[in-house]
Amino acid sequence: MKLGTKLIHAGVEPDPSTGAIMTPIFQTSTYVQAAPGDHKGYEYARTQNPTRDALQKALAAIENGNHGICFGSGLAATDAIMKLLAPGDEVVASSDLYGGTFRIFTKVFAKYGIRFQFVDLQDAAQLKQYLNAATKLVWIETPTNPMLNIIDIAACSAIAREKGVLLAVDNTFASPYLQNPLDLGADIVVHSATKYLGGHSDVVHGAVIVKDDALAQQLAFIQNSCGAVPGPQDCFLVLRGIKTLHVRMQRHCENGEAVARFLRAHPKVDKVYWCGFEDHPNHGIAKKQMRGFGGMISFTLKDDSMDAALRVLSGTRLFSLAESLGGVESLIGHPASMTHASIPREERLKNGLTDSLIRLSVGIEDVEDLVADLKKAIG
Repeated sequence: MKLGTKLIHAGVEPDPSTGAIMTPIFQTSTYVQAAPGDHKGYEYARTQNPTRDALQKALAAIENGNHGICFGSGLAATDAIMKLLAPGDEVVASSDLYGGTFRIFTKVFAKYGIRFQFVDLQDAAQLKQYLNAATKLVWIETPTNPMLNIIDIAACSAIAREKGVLLAVDNTFASPYLQNPLDLGADIVVHSATKYLGGHSDVVHGAVIVKDDALAQQLAFIQNSCGAVPGPQDCFLVLRGIKTLHVRMQRHCENGEAVARFLRAHPKVDKVYWCGFEDHPNHGIAKKQMRGFGGMISFTLKDDSMDAALRVLSGTRLFSLAESLGGVESLIGHPASMTHASIPREERLKNGLTDSLIRLSVGIEDVEDLVADLKKAIG
């Protein structure tokens, strides 16, 4: 089955009681039992919900996994993965990553005796020297947030597997349309489904997808025991979003390329970070493991001052100044004070995340209007 067809039909069957083509929103907290233990597969809505079940099946299918496990947010999904670990375990994580992930690692789980190393993994071979007997998990983003670095998933997987270490890939920036980490050897895929999967900036949601049955059972136990589950309305919205992921991502990619090339040619723009450029350090890897280069772009100005950046950030009309990404509308953001403010400045600077870096989530509007909006704001 081709990907577009799979996105529309995966995990979804007409409702047997009514024939409704869309999965109903089962807005219930509990289920009636004929006798104790005699029920129709559902007991309590924290544990199971038919709307959530349909979404979990869809997510597993579109990431080529066997199990999908849904959570109330992307960070709740990350939290569940960290709960697979125990005090004394170590995690090697890519150094450029979402600020919320850095925060939950260093401010929450480090207190419980889990140790974290943050490493530049653009050269995957570097991973070998950081793995030891205590390492239980490697965590990567690719493309990374916000520097758009590319990490070789297959190479990291081979190194991790040789040492018996799990590899988790945050696939939020790429989405299943552009990249399927499980096919490249990853053990765990995590998404902030708030972003491209939902696609309309109207839901907060998270997901984990795996192939391994035992790993899925552990995560489902954590999901139920800790209770960070999404409601049925949120699951419905993500199911709806998935159905148009392929057509939206095609436009995100087309618009992203046009905006990236416009920015690179602009005399007032200094650096443009977008993995579709042939001179991007790992463009060849991106081309190998992705189907396109996406709509996420970061850039700096030749006038590398905060004042210049703020003029651009406040000067757009179609690019709305807001956190998040992956919606149909274009967004502009300032990572240093918004999405990555929880990372200490010295750590940000090590990764090239300067105080004047601007991040774009290029939407699906007419690209001529987006370019004109940026042109006016940059001046």
